[in-house]
Amino acid sequence: MAGSLVWPQRIGWGAPPMASQVEGGAREWEADPDGPLVERCLKGEETAWESLVRLHTRRIYSICYRFVGRNEEAQDLTQEVFLRVFRSLGSFEKGSGCFRVWVTSLTRNLLIDHYRKTKKERLVDSIEDKLPVLEEVEAVGARPEGRVAGREAGELLQAALAKLSPELREAVILRDIEEMEYREIAEALAVPDGTVKSRISRGRAELARILRQLGVNG
Repeated sequence: MAGSLVWPQRIGWGAPPMASQVEGGAREWEADPDGPLVERCLKGEETAWESLVRLHTRRIYSICYRFVGRNEEAQDLTQEVFLRVFRSLGSFEKGSGCFRVWVTSLTRNLLIDHYRKTKKERLVDSIEDKLPVLEEVEAVGARPEGRVAGREAGELLQAALAKLSPELREAVILRDIEEMEYREIAEALAVPDGTVKSRISRGRAELARILRQLGVNG
């Protein structure tokens, strides 16, 4: 899938639109593991950008896929996320949080926009149309859905996730599938920690209820 992403030279690397507006000496990125790559990207290094994309593509695709449930749609959304990152990386400032959280926030905003635009279409789709043929589903710990294996588990999990409201779905995906910390999720979603914990708790309970209806014993 990474090969389908739009690389910098295809959208005009000559005068990087993501160039930093900050003047002065080099930034300090000790708290951010992606900091060195981000800094090199801001200096216009194409290889650094490609490395940054490769490093985060799988995770961003996973978030998109779990949210929309369609392989091609998730790939298109993943590409759009990185186009937005490329165009707005210059606005990412040291001290505003780590890059991983920042790109997750961009992804979340894109998915919410996409959800609103496609709401009418999704209302008339049947659940069978929404379920792609998955490869192996990743382990999701000791959650109720973890008791069913392989392709069947993936289909049931995707069906259950599709039935959650967007705010509960994104909270469960970021915590239980992407394994982000509560504070990172709160920052990405721009809500208090307490709201994040409440959404995760409600989402897990609702997910377990839906899975029981689908024949998965808790």
